Amino acid sequence: MRHPLGFATALGLALMAAQAPALAQDMNKIRYMAANCANCHGTDGRSVGVMESLAGYDREKFITNMKEFRSGDKPATIMHQLVKGYTDQQIADLAVYFAAQKKK
Repeated sequence: MRHPLGFATALGLALMAAQAPALAQDMNKIRYMAANCANCHGTDGRSVGVMESLAGYDREKFITNMKEFRSGDKPATIMHQLVKGYTDQQIADLAVYFAAQKKK
């Protein structure tokens, strides 16, 4: 008997469902990393002080800035130290996370 969605579609949906717990776990890890930024940049990147907000921040610009902090090309008081603790993948994950946050 043929599946009404078609085999490929049914298989794709089954694979997505199987990955859902892993994706949720990854998102929790990314939220945890983003919480480290809250001290200066506010919850979910929504700054209420003098620091720049990260909510809605352009993904590519975020990655570029973080790499410039890491290399020392961009001046900072503490970011050049903090960013050295993140991998390129973690920086990319944070960039996606903050880009998805709504601005104030």
